[in-house]
Amino acid sequence: MLSIAYYYARNDYIIHRELASGKGFADLVLIPRKNVDSPAIVLELKYNKDADSAIEQIKRKKYPAKVAQYTGDLLLVGINYDKETKRHECKIEMVAII
Repeated sequence: MLSIAYYYARNDYIIHRELASGKGFADLVLIPRKNVDSPAIVLELKYNKDADSAIEQIKRKKYPAKVAQYTGDLLLVGINYDKETKRHECKIEMVAII
């Protein structure tokens, strides 16, 4: 599913994998193309943890600072895959950058 979303996102976003940001590397950063009215997205993937820890890592390591110049709105997305239950968990937060 993530591959399909990635494929279609290329129409509206410039996509960066493992973008150096703040104090580490954001797994996936999507910057809206010119004339696209969409928020920037910082996505952190986790394995056997939880979506909240992914969001907290985005904030703690200051990943949003890298995209502040591109947009007024930003989505922080944390996705976790639990190997034992074979379930995905997702958390999304909207942040307004001024």
